Amino acid sequence: MNRLIKPFSMYKGLPKGIYALFFARIINSMGAFVFPFLTIFLTRNLGLDEKTAGSIVMIGAFFSVPGSFLGGFLSDYIGRKKIIILAQGLAALCFVPCAFLEDSMIIPVLLMSSNFFAGIARPATTAMTTDLTNKDNRKAAFSLIYLGINIGFSIGPLIAGFLYNNYIELIFLGDAFTTLLSLIFVYKYVDETKPTEKEIEDSKISDKTQEKAEEGSLVAVLLKRPNLIFFGIASVVYSFVFAQHGFSLPLQTESIFNNDLSTEVFGSLMATNGIVVVLMTVFLIDLTKKLKPLLNIAMAGILCGIGFGMIYYVSSIKLLILSTVIWTLGEILNATNTGVYIANHTPISHRGRFNSIFPIITGAGFALSPRIMGSFINLNGIRAVWPLIFCLSMIGALLMFLLYVWEKTQKQKVYEKN
Repeated sequence: MNRLIKPFSMYKGLPKGIYALFFARIINSMGAFVFPFLTIFLTRNLGLDEKTAGSIVMIGAFFSVPGSFLGGFLSDYIGRKKIIILAQGLAALCFVPCAFLEDSMIIPVLLMSSNFFAGIARPATTAMTTDLTNKDNRKAAFSLIYLGINIGFSIGPLIAGFLYNNYIELIFLGDAFTTLLSLIFVYKYVDETKPTEKEIEDSKISDKTQEKAEEGSLVAVLLKRPNLIFFGIASVVYSFVFAQHGFSLPLQTESIFNNDLSTEVFGSLMATNGIVVVLMTVFLIDLTKKLKPLLNIAMAGILCGIGFGMIYYVSSIKLLILSTVIWTLGEILNATNTGVYIANHTPISHRGRFNSIFPIITGAGFALSPRIMGSFINLNGIRAVWPLIFCLSMIGALLMFLLYVWEKTQKQKVYEKN
């Protein structure tokens, strides 16, 4: 029994604000009713064709990009807490009119607006997590919040599925209510974490890490950190690989099973993904806690390569589930260590702005994947995807390992020089 409880001890003694953010994430994710069912709503309820619905979803996603840039800037100058409460509150309020507009085309406009405001809040939330932690407890803090998100998401779409057919207005009102409820935790239990001018100035003198404050614009400061730029480029490979679980994997299940069974199989694989995340995150983080973030991310690439690559040989549900378990372990390692690495290399003076740009860089793979892989599948067939993804995963793992070796060499040179 003690062996089961022991891994949870890493969450003991974290700052009060981290626990508040954890519960806020559970509540907010549990009420994420709208966007998982957005495509169905646009086609079934608003009567749009798939192409138009896809365009609206894509445009809505792009709306978060300028929001993210604005949020990163504002959180560095105004404060994290104010931006989170204001922006996330406005994002929630955009859902309320949707409950009463029935089949109006104003609804997509409101949903795009909600995405814009949510984009503003996102870098402020990550910056706040970084502010509340240090190198010793950061991995535990990021993994706890990641766990909270997935606990919520494992419940939310299930509730929304029951509500959708008969109580669709509650989809919008419930999402708004849970978002506003989650903000109560932030308002009541998290103090403003934006570093003071004194803390910023002191870091320039005392801090010898890459978290010390810097002068200049986001681009100027980023150019001083070539390792972070290299990390961002390598992360594009990872996001391209992970995108296959939502694009190529359902096509693969269709090619193996008949249409009716394929949706059930794919649903089972996604359920497996959620269960593994919820059950295994704590134990996997405890097992790898002594390894540097880059080594864990390199290991994530290897697991993804094995998990996705084996699909080339798979024709049974059991082996597809095993594949999902393996690549999900890679997803956990990548998701819980990426934020830590970026936080450890972000100057205290630019945390909001750095956290506004890196999700966009690392998420480029998700945006590029459907178009590139769609063309690839048309030319080569669905089975040819998995050897390619295996190779890309291993390339990503190698890039992360080479970055780890380079950083280790640079530290050794500094040590010898001093």
